[in-house]
Amino acid sequence: MAVAHLDFERAIADVEEQIGSLRTLADERGVDVTTELAALERKLNGLKADTFANLSPIERVGVARHPRRPYTLDYLELVFTDFVELHGDRQYRDDASIVGGWARLDGETVMVLGQQKGRDMKENVLRNFGMPHPEGYRKALRLMKLAEKFNRPLITLIDTMGAYPGLGAEQRGQGEAIARNLREMAALKIPSIATVIGEGGSGGALAIAVADRVLMLENSIYSVISPEGCAAILWKNASARDKAAEAMKITAVDLKRLGVIDEVIPEPAGGAHGNWEDAAAAFKEALVRNLNELRALSADELRRTRWQKYMGMGRWRHAG
Repeated sequence: MAVAHLDFERAIADVEEQIGSLRTLADERGVDVTTELAALERKLNGLKADTFANLSPIERVGVARHPRRPYTLDYLELVFTDFVELHGDRQYRDDASIVGGWARLDGETVMVLGQQKGRDMKENVLRNFGMPHPEGYRKALRLMKLAEKFNRPLITLIDTMGAYPGLGAEQRGQGEAIARNLREMAALKIPSIATVIGEGGSGGALAIAVADRVLMLENSIYSVISPEGCAAILWKNASARDKAAEAMKITAVDLKRLGVIDEVIPEPAGGAHGNWEDAAAAFKEALVRNLNELRALSADELRRTRWQKYMGMGRWRHAG
């Protein structure tokens, strides 16, 4: 798979180009370049590890938005089996920016749903750039309640800039749809796990994120507003997004330290966009492990601990 490179990945791209040229030379002339290739690959692995271990918040924003990063449907193929997509909210229409349905995780039947972006203009128009309409959130709620009816775990994948803010969406009750999802998810009697796989933007992300466990892939972001939006409001200049990203604490490590999320899922060196298989393997391991822990709790225990989890966020303890 061809991988587009971000600005800070230029040194990585140069070494990858050298490796590609060396392999081409070996194929064309039959030259043994095993030693040289091994040295370049060691250099490449070291560059990836060093670069991605020291990313700034705004650089992680770029990784979270990377056009080759795995999306919900990619993880449905790599992590789950036997996916059967369910459509429609039974009120207005089917919203393709949210996909969901039954699937199997490590042999267990689960309900999976998440936001889906597109990789080209045609698909982005179909998926509305991953920004759901109210009917998308009502479809998500229908699937959540269906999972509850059959006592199956719920898994959600979050990857959106935010809910669609257009006039039609507001006319059809965008705010009400999001608020209802928050309330209903908080009261579910089944285990639930939400994972931010890319962007987790505002109420559009929260509408499918009130789960027993909230996980984040290492290079994903989760925030009430984009860094550009925050900069435009606070500094009247969207170019101050670097400062905004730092101040907002939107990275997985920051949010884990603040107690907003429960776990950071490590990504392979070079990010999930460079190695889908390893990223999916780490994601699957985290899902299975957390689900095994949650399965031991009764419905009442799940609701009680979920309530305590969210009511405890943002509390300050004064010394003395």
